[in-house]
Amino acid sequence: MLVKMIQNNFKTKLIFLILFFLNSNSYTYSKIMILSECNNIKDGFVKNEYILDLEKLLMTRNYIYDAKTYKRHHLTDLSVKKKNSIERFIYEEEGLILTDKIGYPQFYTQLLFEKNNPIIKIRTVINNEEATSKISTCKKVEIFDKES
Repeated sequence: MLVKMIQNNFKTKLIFLILFFLNSNSYTYSKIMILSECNNIKDGFVKNEYILDLEKLLMTRNYIYDAKTYKRHHLTDLSVKKKNSIERFIYEEEGLILTDKIGYPQFYTQLLFEKNNPIIKIRTVINNEEATSKISTCKKVEIFDKES
């Protein structure tokens, strides 16, 4: 009986060690898509980039308004900052990458991205009436495999 307990204990420890070493050598790869040097239809920017982390399902937008655009927005909203960063959750649907819906159920907007496409679109929905329009074109689209 004691011999069987020692053998079972040894087997358990051996299996645990094997699994530990196998997991410590495995790597996780995820895709990061960076759209940079993005021109906007309405506003001017010194910097305007979108970083889409397809593993974390998170979009980060980093931007700096040019002086003219900052002045125009700051006149109507004193909380506007010249340099800012925005994070939004994203998800994939029908080959598109979409941000979470912003607004109410009857009225909302969301950004639309396509992999390897420099054009960023916005979807606006008002009372189930949908419209999609281009808001930005980026000069650079890069896709990286992130190793962790």
